[in-house]
Amino acid sequence: MDSAMQQDVQYEQQTPPKPDRGFERRHHSSVEGVVTLLDWLLVAFILALVFQAFGIQAFQIPTGSMAETLRGDHYRMRCLQCGYAFDTGSDSLSLDLPQCPNCGYLQPSGSIGPLVNGDRIFVLKCIYQFFEPRRWDVVVFKNPINPKDNYIKRLIGLPGESVQIIEGDIYINGRIVRKPLNVQRELWMPIYLQQYQPPARSAPAERPDGVRQTHWKQPFSNAPGSVWRFDSDRPSRFVLDEYDPTEHTLLFDNGRPDDFRAIYGYNDSGSFSMLPMCSDLMIRFRVKGRDGKSTVGAVLEKYGVLYAARVELHGAMGFFKFQDGRWVELRRILTDGIGPGVFETFEFANVDRRLVLRWGQKRISFDLAGDEDLPVGRRQETAPQVRLLGSGGLDIRDVGLYRDIYYIDTGIRATAREPFELNEDEFFVCGDNTPNSLDSRLWVVEGYGNHGVRYRQGIVPRDFMMGKAVLVYWSQAWRPRPNMMPVVPNFNNIRVIFGSSDQDY
Repeated sequence: MDSAMQQDVQYEQQTPPKPDRGFERRHHSSVEGVVTLLDWLLVAFILALVFQAFGIQAFQIPTGSMAETLRGDHYRMRCLQCGYAFDTGSDSLSLDLPQCPNCGYLQPSGSIGPLVNGDRIFVLKCIYQFFEPRRWDVVVFKNPINPKDNYIKRLIGLPGESVQIIEGDIYINGRIVRKPLNVQRELWMPIYLQQYQPPARSAPAERPDGVRQTHWKQPFSNAPGSVWRFDSDRPSRFVLDEYDPTEHTLLFDNGRPDDFRAIYGYNDSGSFSMLPMCSDLMIRFRVKGRDGKSTVGAVLEKYGVLYAARVELHGAMGFFKFQDGRWVELRRILTDGIGPGVFETFEFANVDRRLVLRWGQKRISFDLAGDEDLPVGRRQETAPQVRLLGSGGLDIRDVGLYRDIYYIDTGIRATAREPFELNEDEFFVCGDNTPNSLDSRLWVVEGYGNHGVRYRQGIVPRDFMMGKAVLVYWSQAWRPRPNMMPVVPNFNNIRVIFGSSDQDY
């Protein structure tokens, strides 16, 4: 090999290889991808903070002050006597045993299941930046006494209004205010549900743990001369076979007057006998007539006055009042008749000093605010009378009797004698669980604001209003196994939280 060739070989061996530009580009591309991902995560994080601050924020309900509408930590119960499912608060078991709202059975301590976390809700935070808060909205706000805590209640009084609580009803500027349709339906509490019946052999008079029990009794019975047919132990239906136009009556008496009080299965059962009696009631059932000559109706008592709603299946519905020993017609309208063999829903309520009758898709009402037999401030001292009426051939099923929410007058604020006047930018709130809610009725300490500002007792200042609760998105999740966390959503409990509406009950 000559010297020139040796120099070329030596030069090639000493010259470093050229870098792979493709590898360099791939390396830079990977780095850029990571940086881009971090940029997007940062932007998403910032947007989430902005959305939480001004849009929708998630909250968990800690207490039972809004039960049964919204529940804090609670135990899910199923009555061992009648099978009715209900919830009881986590703080009520230290005082007394849970009591079934339907049949009154005190549940033994061994029947209490695992603790269930409170409802998780979405709160629309920006809405009150554009719209004024409205009565009956469920609102989240800073606790005026301790602004570090978030509270949730129902909005009752608005700025510039005069608020009174009189015999369970809300009065604004001296006039009763009524709840919209969806709010009212959410606030009905059961007294009797026909589909939940104890067996023929009900609970013993005394349980092994020494707690005295009352024997369950069928609450409906025939009035003298009436011939309704049903199973006296477990009636799933009431049947009237008579063809004559004579009216036959079923009387309701479950032997437990306390069921008409402002009680909640969610609360301590030991306090039930001390709560006020509620006479705002609603009865609902499905009914089928044999022919157009049949009639069906119900009677609800308030303050000793009997009011009735009747439907003539050939096509009429109306209200009546028992006065001077006879039934006096208050209002009657013609409506579509119902064919034989077709079930229709009958719903009659005496609520917020108004009679409301729903017959299928038809609705009529009658205002009782001016009735001289119902003076404002009168108390219901005994359990109100409830009756079912009918003539001709009838088949009645799925009877349900309910009571309205009863806002308890604490004697501190917004009473019948001393209305509470709200100033500009001041709101009045109450919990749906009125016997067990710390709210505007009870606050006896001034609110604390920034820079030493003090707020009046009993009000929520506009500055503390955070938003409107709109949706329960997670509630009573199921556990795949007893020792696992609840991870399966209960889709039946995902629901809208109803507030103000123009749709009248």
